[in-house]
Amino acid sequence: MALSDRVHTLGQDLLARYGERVHKIAIDAGFTCPNRDGSKGVGGCTFCNNHSFNPADSAISCGGTQGITPILPSTGGRIRRSRLPVTLEAQVAQAKQAIAQGTGARKYLAYFQAYTNTYADVETLRRLYDAALALPGVIGLSVGTRPDCVPEAVLDLLADYRAAGHEVWLELGLQSAFDETLERVNRGHGMAEYITATRAARARDLPVCCHLILGLPGEDKSHYRSSLERVLETGVDGIKLHPLHVVRHTILASQWQRGEYIPLSQTDYVCAATDLIERTPWPIRFHRVTGTAPADLLLAPAWVVHRWPAINSIEAELIRRGTRQGTLA
Repeated sequence: MALSDRVHTLGQDLLARYGERVHKIAIDAGFTCPNRDGSKGVGGCTFCNNHSFNPADSAISCGGTQGITPILPSTGGRIRRSRLPVTLEAQVAQAKQAIAQGTGARKYLAYFQAYTNTYADVETLRRLYDAALALPGVIGLSVGTRPDCVPEAVLDLLADYRAAGHEVWLELGLQSAFDETLERVNRGHGMAEYITATRAARARDLPVCCHLILGLPGEDKSHYRSSLERVLETGVDGIKLHPLHVVRHTILASQWQRGEYIPLSQTDYVCAATDLIERTPWPIRFHRVTGTAPADLLLAPAWVVHRWPAINSIEAELIRRGTRQGTLA
């Protein structure tokens, strides 16, 4: 028995369609965010420290690919200059070594993950995405971004890659469908922007994966279920679930230290995530059912350091309930 027997995972979907394992390789391409550079706000989301999911060392990031120089803010670009440039090629090569020692997969999706990976002019994006797709074994892109940062030209670019036969996913960080929650965590956008972006992407046959965070301040199970319902009503192709965790150097860390925020226990998270899985129709692919953070950055909850105990507990809870994805859809 495995989680994929009860949950329609992206990994199993890719295996079925490509006849072999396909791994995501997380990339930091040196982007920034409109909620940090002053376009929408400063300081970012209250929970955000992107080093907590930086694929490379937390002190370095990709300054671009070979022959591609990041555009500085002073020239109208929205890519930050890294202190120690690590090329896209080097990041992918390092990831491939780790994968070779694990599953041995030979096909990959370039996952542009850190910060807002559509926050640049289209030609800069084209050069970055083209460079990733040119690397051996890379069959497609998964692009993480904000719902308010996907203009028509960017959607057209991604749709062109898909039309050319590449696997392409647009990953939109909604986190919650409640505008008051998004305002509380200084997100800088609302549900309306998500609806607009999702409909525009899916109209171009671009699959959308929605990110939802469980445990946001002021929310409970009723909020999680309502957020999922609104996402399903809008139309979606993939779901990614994360527990809210407290990492160093964030506003949320200060709130936690003052006792103003209490994160979810693993038991509460597993129960809530299982509820959402049961309510999600089977055709929708789960890209992730939990999340992790590095031990040197994580403050709370401690269980988030390891992903497998939570994954195994979700599987066990589905078995205990006698349910699977879509049972209550």
